Amino acid sequence: MTLKIVQVGDPILRQAGSPLTPDEIRSASTRQLIDVMRETMREAPGVGLAAPQIGESIQLAVIEDRPEYIKDLSQDQISERQRSSIDFHVIINPVMSIVGDSTAEFFEGCLSLTGFVGVVSRSVRVIVNCLNEHAEPVTIEAEGWYARILQHEIDHLNGTLYIDRMDTRSFATVENINRLGANPRPQRGTKSAKDLD
Repeated sequence: MTLKIVQVGDPILRQAGSPLTPDEIRSASTRQLIDVMRETMREAPGVGLAAPQIGESIQLAVIEDRPEYIKDLSQDQISERQRSSIDFHVIINPVMSIVGDSTAEFFEGCLSLTGFVGVVSRSVRVIVNCLNEHAEPVTIEAEGWYARILQHEIDHLNGTLYIDRMDTRSFATVENINRLGANPRPQRGTKSAKDLD
C-alpha cells in the first residue's frame, strides 16, 4: 500500500510537525505508518519522505538512498556529491547541528514539487540527534549527500521547502534540465543532482 504525496500549496507542508512521545513511536499505528511511508518513498522513487508529505504533521521521516539510484552516476559525480548508498532508517524528533562552514551547491528536487528542481546551498557536514523507530536515541554524523538528505527532510518537518532556500534563478523543470543541461544559470556554474525526496 502507498499513499498520495501532498503537493506544494497544501498548508500542511508549511506547518512544523508535532514531536512524538516514546509510546506513540512504539505504537502499532506508527509502525504501520513507517511501513507505508517506506513503500511510498520507494514507489515514487525518492531518497527520503517526511510525514507532512503524506498528510501527517508529525516529526518523523524515512530515508534510504538505494544502490540502484547511484548505479548510473559516474565516479566523478559520486565523488563530487560525496554520495554512497544509505540503508533504510527512520528519524523522529530530530535536532540538527551544522558542523563547520563548508557548503555545496547542487540541484534538489522534491516529491512535493513534482517536475521541478532548483540549486540549493547546504552544509556539507551535520550531526543529527533523534529517536529511531524503537524510541531509542540515535546520533547521526553525516557528510556530503547524506547530510543534504537529512537537511532536506528535517526542513520538511519544520514547514520549510527547498524553494525557500534555493537560488531562485536556478528554478527549472526537470524536462528543461534534461533538455538543456545542468546549468540553467549561464552566469554561474552549478552542479546537477538527482531529485532528493
